[in-house]
Amino acid sequence: MIEVRSFNSLGHANHGWLDAKHHFSFASYFDDNRMHWGDLRVWNDDAIAAGTGFGTHPHKNMEIITYVREGAITHEDSLGNKGRTEAGDVQVMSAGTGVYHSEYNHEDITTRLFQIWILPNRNGHAPSWGTRTFPKGERANQFVTLASGLNEDTDALTINADARVVGATIRKGETVEYPLGKNRLGYLVPATGSVEIEGTIVHTRDGAAISETETLKVTALEDTEIVLVDTIYQP
Repeated sequence: MIEVRSFNSLGHANHGWLDAKHHFSFASYFDDNRMHWGDLRVWNDDAIAAGTGFGTHPHKNMEIITYVREGAITHEDSLGNKGRTEAGDVQVMSAGTGVYHSEYNHEDITTRLFQIWILPNRNGHAPSWGTRTFPKGERANQFVTLASGLNEDTDALTINADARVVGATIRKGETVEYPLGKNRLGYLVPATGSVEIEGTIVHTRDGAAISETETLKVTALEDTEIVLVDTIYQP
């Protein structure tokens, strides 16, 4: 089953320096039907103006994955971590028992990214941060695991959650498959392009909430880049 959440139907907040779309209830946007999807709690589609960003602020007991689509973001936190993550790459911050951090766009162009929050498998993990380069060539017509809390995923950024974040670039007309499983939930967003899933079309930056699907088959209607969260089912 697939429920498409069109880009135009998402929550929206334009703060000038930050233009944000919310797939799930967040800040001043509230929709009782869009609180979470399994353990996936937040999917924000952010455009951050050049030379601006999020000042130092706290987080606790949340797994926060940032997928940069254009530009770059520079992270600094109370653990002493500092790093720059650019387009096509991913960073993970496990907020755990508590961490303060800032995220700034020090580039001369707008940075566009997905920020994804996933509930941890328990409270009280030690906080941590990491970033990794994932060349898009590795994702050509196949899914590549970017971040995961599943034991079998040893070649990915680690999160403390029963979840996996995967990405793929698909050429027009090609189909990729992902073994989701009927006891799992998927949430898929095309960063660029559009796809067809089980006869349903998902356009650029739409969200597709997927359930009761053993094998997910995604066909690109044009050259496409997609991000998918695989999360535990919660009735």
